[in-house]
Amino acid sequence: MERILAETLPPGPPHRWARDYLFDVCRELGITRIFGVPGVNEIPWIDGTSYPENGVEYVECLHENIAIGAAMGSARMTGKPAILIVHVTPGIAHAITNLFNASRSQFPLIILCAQQQNALVVQEPLLSSDTVPLARNYCKWAHEMKSEDDMKLVLQRAFKEAMAPPNGAVFLSMPWEFTMRRIPEGDYLKGITRISPHFGPDPESVRDLADRLAAAKNPLIVAGDAVGLAGAWAELRDLAYATGAPVLQQTLSAVANYPNDDSHWQGELPNNQAGMQSAFEGHDVAFLCGFSNQAQVLIYKPSDGPLIPDSVSKLYLSNCIWDIGKNYYGDAALFADVKVALPQITARVKEVIAPLVAKQRNDTLATKADDRKKKWGCYLAQAMTQDNVWAVVIADALGRQIEQHKLQRDFVYVHEAISDPSPFQYLLPYAEPTSYYCVGGGSLGWSFGATIGIKEEKRGVQGIGTKLVVAVTGDGSSLFYPQAWWTAAHRNLGILYIITNNCEYHTLQVGLGTIVQVYGEALGYDWTPRTMNPDYLTIRDPQPDFVGIAKAMAGIEGKHIEHPAEVEPAVCDAIRYVLETGKSFVLEIKTVGLSSQQEPPNTDDAVAVTPSLRKQPHLDMVHSGPNSARQPGDAALIC
Repeated sequence: MERILAETLPPGPPHRWARDYLFDVCRELGITRIFGVPGVNEIPWIDGTSYPENGVEYVECLHENIAIGAAMGSARMTGKPAILIVHVTPGIAHAITNLFNASRSQFPLIILCAQQQNALVVQEPLLSSDTVPLARNYCKWAHEMKSEDDMKLVLQRAFKEAMAPPNGAVFLSMPWEFTMRRIPEGDYLKGITRISPHFGPDPESVRDLADRLAAAKNPLIVAGDAVGLAGAWAELRDLAYATGAPVLQQTLSAVANYPNDDSHWQGELPNNQAGMQSAFEGHDVAFLCGFSNQAQVLIYKPSDGPLIPDSVSKLYLSNCIWDIGKNYYGDAALFADVKVALPQITARVKEVIAPLVAKQRNDTLATKADDRKKKWGCYLAQAMTQDNVWAVVIADALGRQIEQHKLQRDFVYVHEAISDPSPFQYLLPYAEPTSYYCVGGGSLGWSFGATIGIKEEKRGVQGIGTKLVVAVTGDGSSLFYPQAWWTAAHRNLGILYIITNNCEYHTLQVGLGTIVQVYGEALGYDWTPRTMNPDYLTIRDPQPDFVGIAKAMAGIEGKHIEHPAEVEPAVCDAIRYVLETGKSFVLEIKTVGLSSQQEPPNTDDAVAVTPSLRKQPHLDMVHSGPNSARQPGDAALIC
C-alpha cells in the first residue's frame, strides 16, 4: 500500500500557491521546521512541507502549548524565528501560556493562525473568533489579514519584526483560503529586511555611566537575559573584574547570564520581597545590565518598601527601551547592544578606578567562592546520608556524568525544577549561555515541549551541541503536558527526562508560608489559613506513575529511584542509553515534600520548607550573613 501511494505522489508541487511565500522565507533564513497540531484549516500549509524541495519538516505535536514550547526551544538554539501554526481560536488559546513565557524571554516566533474563510467570519462560524486580541498582549505585532494581496507584505513585516532587537513573537491570523490562491510561477517573496542587533551607545553617556560605576563604594551588577542572549559572558566578566562587583542574575533567567564557575557569580536574585531587598541592601550603585524581568515576586507588601531600595543608584544598559527606567529612575542609562557597549564601559572604568580597590573586592569574592564550594560539599555529603533524595544529589550526579562523558559543549539543560533550582544552577558545567534553558514567565509546563525543539537542532548558534538534552522537571509541572513524550518518540528524539517527584506542589507550600509570614499579622489583614498542610496542594490518592505514563503514552522506557546511592548509577545508565539508542528515557526520582513529613508545618513557622532546603547553603555568599533578611527556602520559586 505504501509503495502504491508513493508512486502516485507528484515529484514536486504542480503550481505555486500563496502558501509558498512562507517557504520562500524559510529558504532565505534557513528555517527547516514548522511546529503545530494538525487541523483542517492548516492543511494547505502542512501539505507544503511534504515537498522535499521546500526543505521544511512538519513537527507534529498533540497540544498547541507543546508545539509552541518546541518552537521556543528551536528558536533559542538557532537564533532564528521559529514558525508555529495554530488552529483558529482553540489553537491560540491552548498556546497562550507559553506565548506569555515567550514574551518575557525574547523568543523570536512567527505564529500563523488559520482563520475561517473571510466571507464566513461575519457569521460567527465554528471555532472562529477575533483571535488577534488574544495574542496581542504577548506579541510585538498582531494582525489579521483582510486581503489576500497582503500576503507578501505581512510575511515580510512579521519576520522582520520577530528578528529585530529585542526579539519577540508576531501573530498573523489569515483566512485559510488565502493560502490556496494560485500565484504566478515567477512570483516569489524577494527577501526579509534584517536589522543588525549590534548598535552602539552614545560616547558621552558611556562616560557618565562608567564614571558613576567606578566611583561606587559598593557596586553590584545584575545580569539580565540580554547578556546571555548576546553571548556577552566575556564582556561582562571583564567589567566585573574591573569593578570588583558581585554579579547576580535576574530571577528565572531564560539563559545562563554569567558563568557559574566564576567567583563573581552569585546565582539568581531571590523571588521574594525581603530577599530581593537584602540583595541590594548596603550597595550604593547597581548596574542593571540587560535586566528585563525586574519584579519576579508574587507576594508584595507596599508598606515594606520597594524591591530595590531607594538608597541604591540605578544604572541601566539594555537593547530594549521599555526595560530602561521601567520601574525605577535611572541616574544613567544606555540604549545599546550589551555586547557592543560593555567593552566601552569597561575601558572607561579602567581609566578612572583605583586598581587596588577592584583587587581587594575581587580577592574577597574569591574567598567567598571557596567558602561556598566547601559548604556545598558538606551539604552534598549530608544529603548522601538521607533516606530520601535531595536535589543536590541529582545535580551533582548529572554534572559529574556530563564531565565524564565529555559533554560540556554538547549538552543542554532544560530547567523546570522550580522547587529547588540552586543545585542545578551551580553544579552543572555550562559552557555557554544557551547550555541552560528556562523561561521568565513562570507559567508551568514549559520544559517538555522545549526539549523537542532543542533536540531537533544538532548545534546551536552559540556553538552548543545537543547530543544530550536533559530536562529536570517537578512532578506538578510534568503533569501539564506528558503528551510531549509521544512527539519525542514519534520523531526518534533521544532526550533524558528526570522527574523530581515529591507528590505535592511544593512551591505553593512555600508560597502559603510566605503569605502567612507577610500578611498573617498585617494591619487590616490578619489572615491565616485553616491548615498549613492542605490536601489541595498534594498530588496523591492516586499518585501518578510517570514511568508508567511515558511507557503507555509513547513506549518510552524508564526507572524509579528512591535512595541517594542509586542516583548516580541510574543517571549514568540513562545517559548511556539515550546516547547509544537515540531514544528517550524517564528517570522518576522520589524526593521528600512537606506533606509527607511526620509533623506538618504550623502557622507559627516563618516559611515552612523541607529539610533539604532548610539546610541548603545560599549561592549568593555576598548577602548571606547573619543580618540577611533571607529565609530558608528562598531558592524555591513561587509559581
